[in-house]
Amino acid sequence: MSRTFLATLHFDGTGFVGWQRQPASRSVQLEFERVLERLFGQRAPALAAGRTDAGVHALGLGVSFSAPAAWDGVALRRALNALLPPDCWTERVVPMRTGFHARKCARSRRYRYDIGTDAAASSPFRRPFEWALGRPLDFGALRAAATLLHGEHDFRAYAVKGQPKPHYRCRVASAEWLDRPAGHGVSFQVEADRFLHHMVRMLVGTMVDVGLGRRPLSDIEMLLEHRDNQGTSPPAPPQGLYFVSATYPSEYFLTDAGTGELVVEALDTAARDA
Repeated sequence: MSRTFLATLHFDGTGFVGWQRQPASRSVQLEFERVLERLFGQRAPALAAGRTDAGVHALGLGVSFSAPAAWDGVALRRALNALLPPDCWTERVVPMRTGFHARKCARSRRYRYDIGTDAAASSPFRRPFEWALGRPLDFGALRAAATLLHGEHDFRAYAVKGQPKPHYRCRVASAEWLDRPAGHGVSFQVEADRFLHHMVRMLVGTMVDVGLGRRPLSDIEMLLEHRDNQGTSPPAPPQGLYFVSATYPSEYFLTDAGTGELVVEALDTAARDA
């Protein structure tokens, strides 16, 4: 007999090749599943709300897994944090209904991208966690560019070409640029029902070129009409990108750890405050 759980995972992506297991490489999934196997005495697959690339960080990646019925969320969180490596941390573990899947059941996902426009962005204490651009950007142009992304669009021009997909449409619920505290630069925050491979980084790279005056604002909409990525700016570097949260319908949450609505609200609040 087993139970399904959802963990909210934070990690520093600097030392990882990303979430997904890869041959002879250190991945977050590998580390997480190693701990589960040690705890349960058997292999326990872990499924994430999204796949992050090498160097990308997470502030609230949803990870689902099954555990023997004797475990509860409090004990699992304590055990995970005792055994995970120092660059990973579990914020919470809550029980979910049978059949819950962190990726397939997600209603939306939110990412954040940080850019340092000041000289101190090159500090070794900041460079691994943001794009150390070190140059001013036209904030008005950035905000205007983000507005053009709202709604449902075909984003294939803003994605790395890989295996063919049934479609490339994503519905962007919000996209905005914000000032970071203490004059440290700007932050792009975006929420959508799904994201394509490298989509956020390619959007940021193109919008930064607009903010530097290298491209006209009209290129943002023009590229949404393209069926390839040949005219898109290079992707922004990975270290500025954070997976902030995933949201799920309340019916997937079991009530013995608080109502599902409260858990979803907590995830949304973390995304807004990040």
